[in-house]
Amino acid sequence: MAKIIGAIVVDINGCKGCELCIPACPTEVIFLSDDVNDKGYHYAYMANPDACTGCSNCAIICPDGVITVYRKKIS
Repeated sequence: MAKIIGAIVVDINGCKGCELCIPACPTEVIFLSDDVNDKGYHYAYMANPDACTGCSNCAIICPDGVITVYRKKIS
């Protein structure tokens, strides 16, 4: 059976650091950066990329729609 790996891309300058995506992630991939974006917010980023399954929970819960999820099937 093929394995699915995922990846997320966060629009850093659109993220307001609300942290809703962090508890929505079942594999604890997302954390807030210590750095800030152009608006002064700590932004979400993919801290543990190997664990991402591409479930899309983060993108669904994001109120600003700044998370894009990609999935790739590996044989």
